[in-house]
Amino acid sequence: MAWRGALALLALAVLASTSAAARSTHITPKLVAESTAPAPGGTTTLALTMEPEKTWHGYWSNGGDAGFGLQVEWNAPEGVTVEPFRYPVPDALILFGMMNHVYEHPYALLADVRIDKSVVPGTDLTLSGVANWLACTDKVCVPEKAVISVALKAGDGAVAAASRERFDGWRALLPQPLDRHGTWERRGDTIRFAIPLPASTAIDAPHLFVETRNLIDYAATQNVSRNGDHIIVETRTKGEAVGPVAALLKLGSGRGLSLQLEPGTVPAAGKAITGPSSGIDMAMFWTALGGAILGGLILNLMPCVFPILSLKALSLARSGGDARAAKVEALAYTAGAALTALLLGAVLLGLRAAGEQVGWAFQLQHPLSVFLLLLLAIAITLNLAGVYELPSFGGGQRLADRGGAAGGFWTGALAAFVATPCSGPLLGAALGATLVLPAWAALPIFGGLGFGIALPFLAIGFVPALRNRLPKPGPWMARFRKWMAVPMALTALALAVLLWRQTGSVGAWAAFGLLVWTTTVLLSLGRSQRGKGSRSITAFFLLVLIATTVASVLQLADHSQIKASSNSSGSTFSPAALAKARATGKPVFVYFTADWCLSCKANEAGAINREAVQNVFKDKGVVTLVGDWTNGDPVITRTLAEHGRNSVPLYLWYAPGAAQPEILPQILTPGLLTDKAGG
Repeated sequence: MAWRGALALLALAVLASTSAAARSTHITPKLVAESTAPAPGGTTTLALTMEPEKTWHGYWSNGGDAGFGLQVEWNAPEGVTVEPFRYPVPDALILFGMMNHVYEHPYALLADVRIDKSVVPGTDLTLSGVANWLACTDKVCVPEKAVISVALKAGDGAVAAASRERFDGWRALLPQPLDRHGTWERRGDTIRFAIPLPASTAIDAPHLFVETRNLIDYAATQNVSRNGDHIIVETRTKGEAVGPVAALLKLGSGRGLSLQLEPGTVPAAGKAITGPSSGIDMAMFWTALGGAILGGLILNLMPCVFPILSLKALSLARSGGDARAAKVEALAYTAGAALTALLLGAVLLGLRAAGEQVGWAFQLQHPLSVFLLLLLAIAITLNLAGVYELPSFGGGQRLADRGGAAGGFWTGALAAFVATPCSGPLLGAALGATLVLPAWAALPIFGGLGFGIALPFLAIGFVPALRNRLPKPGPWMARFRKWMAVPMALTALALAVLLWRQTGSVGAWAAFGLLVWTTTVLLSLGRSQRGKGSRSITAFFLLVLIATTVASVLQLADHSQIKASSNSSGSTFSPAALAKARATGKPVFVYFTADWCLSCKANEAGAINREAVQNVFKDKGVVTLVGDWTNGDPVITRTLAEHGRNSVPLYLWYAPGAAQPEILPQILTPGLLTDKAGG
């Protein structure tokens, strides 16, 4: 019987608690503030980090059959109000036949602190309290307590970059509020719940954690199914419920939705969701693989990849149509593109498995990666322009500019790396499928993207009719090479602007210094190659460039990332802002973008920000929300995942009263948007 197990745990807890005061706690708490200088009239966020010892666990707000959450008796200064703690998504753990809602790993509880506007700047607002919680293993439970405190002083509300990043990571682990209510009904000993959730939302190993106490039998089996755009949960009840029920639906992999359920009609059960299994949806796999290959092929037509392709075009022209050389380079190019895409996919899956909220093109969300790509782009531009002839500077460019297998491989690798920020037709859904497929099935999809990028050169290498259409080597190649420096220079300019928008003036000065000293070094190198300059001067300039690069890298690593400011007329996206906008009863248009996403910027310039579209939106009362993913944002990453995507762009249209958003195409037109608005 469950009550016997509960009595046994209670007895163990009483015995263990007699010596708890004589030793340190098994779960170590620490109270930290996002801003230690909160502004009067504003708020800051507190995090109570809880670090269990190995084999120990803490509890969710509703601990289940035999546990309880954390409670704090605050000693707050006058003018300081602490809101209740918000809990991350828990795990279900059955011990002795009882269900426990637990955390078996380090976790953080978040609470907002409000500072009254009457508080005088400079006032000491040090906050303290006595925290009580239950720590358990599979054999023993110990009630624990500790004094927690954090030093605060009324100030300007500034938040350090490292603190913001850390708190964003914790916020990403909180359940996202569902902007629509579900329903519940009781049928005999069974209680049924209906949660509105679009069919496109990825869900794996679902579990409904009911916050309302003494309503369900926590240890009873939960039968979870999908009926269209609703998740149906059926389980055994053990109590009466009146009015709304608070709950949390775990979607899998630490993702969850908090929601309210009102008494009402629940649809019939649908297709069962059984959680993770060894099998996969083969139709999804083959569709995603085909979409990735075709999407990669289409990327060759986009400006993201074109500057890199110019390198390979020159190489193929130099080969003069030699069949063997063309085949070798084509295979090497394919290997470089496919392996790079596989490597990026493996890193992405590894980061997500480690709990990081990242998506495709994650490398361009970090200024250091953008800085190194800028260095490479400047070196390639100057080489194509003829500033220096021997590819002896810039590792990636030197390798890419070589002929044969090595040159083909590194050009393919560079093309795949640079192509990842682009998300053309078919790619969004294809890469989104990797969120729900096991790693061994997801990796071939990433490889398929690289294969698609390489398809044109693979065809040229192995189809003589295509290869014979290539122009013969001649003087035109020198002119063509210099013309190809133009798109590469534009790529370097775009990277410099991106670095500035990511990091502000620090990035701007870093880009300027890199341009000046890289150009100086390569000009000097070129003069030395032509017998007009001194190698010692070149070496001196190279040392200055190295020193400048190291200093810039250190500054970029430490500097506060700032939100890139988009030229949009919408408000900033957040789950709360979306819920507020939908509550107005007006149409809501949500789009997710990034400064490094050329597809996004093309849609914004060509459709979203067009005057005619904005006028119709204004006339029809359309609320526009913009999610900027330039620097990465865990909340946006989770929102993308909830709609089956792990890349941008993503466009959502919420019609008034609709239960779910409509996912719009990745290529927008003004007519499409005005038609949606009813213009």
